[in-house]
Amino acid sequence: MRNIKLIIEYEGTAYSGWQSQNDVIGIQEVIETAIKKTTGEKVKLIGSGRTDAGVHAKGQVANFYTKSSIPGSRMKIPLNINLPDDIKIIESEEVDLDFHSRFSARKKRYRYIIYNGKIPRPLYRNFSYHVTRDLDIDEMRKASKYFVGEKDFKSFMGRGAVVHTTVKKLYSIDIIEKDEFIEIVVEGKSFLKNMIRIIVGTLVFVGIGRIKSKDVEKIIEGRNRSLAGPTAPAHGLFLEKVYYD
Repeated sequence: MRNIKLIIEYEGTAYSGWQSQNDVIGIQEVIETAIKKTTGEKVKLIGSGRTDAGVHAKGQVANFYTKSSIPGSRMKIPLNINLPDDIKIIESEEVDLDFHSRFSARKKRYRYIIYNGKIPRPLYRNFSYHVTRDLDIDEMRKASKYFVGEKDFKSFMGRGAVVHTTVKKLYSIDIIEKDEFIEIVVEGKSFLKNMIRIIVGTLVFVGIGRIKSKDVEKIIEGRNRSLAGPTAPAHGLFLEKVYYD
């Protein structure tokens, strides 16, 4: 038995997220189908974590076990032949049998893109959150500092989530301006349902003056979803990289 690690890039627009839900297909299922066509085996693809419907990935990581003799470094070639244009394997390799895409992960980096222009940009409609109002980036940066560290993020968890704990650790949040685009880069060990999107929605509310930057600390301490800002759209979010030791 061999363990194959994949680095996956996908556009999440047409999918229910990483996992299939109801009658909508997920990215995991599409890749599992491609693996079966390639190796003849029905496998369970292990992802580093779930992404919501509409969320994209530049560096999602997954692994699966196989008896196939195809070299790990070449596995991406036949898989990509059997995958649609909006899902591709960027890298593949054979790893130790004890490697687990989720449990072996040390941290993850997400990037959220905001388009802060006045005129809608058709080419970016599926890849950024269009905010037309002027944003106070300095205030957003002040607010972002309150999120860094080990905190109880219950105020930033999507409704309906079932978890053992709402305490998570964020290593960093950086806000980068690139012309009319604002990128919010978040690194952490793991995240609650919709957590990054709610943080972004809250930062946007800070940027337009609906929430004061100093009040973010109170929102965190309040442990109440109704205190935070809205959930930013999924299509602005990218899983960029998963780190391993």
